[in-house]
Amino acid sequence: MPEPVLVPDPAIDLPELNPVIHGKLRLALLSLLSTVDEAEFTWLRSKTGSTDGNLGAQLLKLEEAGYVEVEKKFVLRKPQTLYRMTQPGRAALTQYVQALKQLLGAAINA
Repeated sequence: MPEPVLVPDPAIDLPELNPVIHGKLRLALLSLLSTVDEAEFTWLRSKTGSTDGNLGAQLLKLEEAGYVEVEKKFVLRKPQTLYRMTQPGRAALTQYVQALKQLLGAAINA
C-alpha cells in the first residue's frame, strides 16, 4: 500500500526568512562574527573563500542593515578593516535561526 501524501495545511503561516541574512555568504559572515568580538577582513575572506569584491559587497549590505559595524584603521602603515556584529545583528540572526527551525520543523530531527 503506498504511503499517504501529506498536503501542507494552507492555514499554517510559514515564517518569513530575513532576506538580508538569507544569502549564503551573509549567513556565513554573521555566523562567523557571532563567535568572535571582532574580525579582520582578511580573516573573513580566508574563512569564507570569497573574493574581495563579493565579500566587501556582502559586508556592506550587512552594515547598511545595521547588523555589523566597521572600523578602518592603520597598523604599522598598513590598512586594517575590522568588523563587529551589532546587537541588532545578533537579534536578527537569532530570529532567523528560530524562523528556520520553525520552517523545517520535524525535518530537523528526521
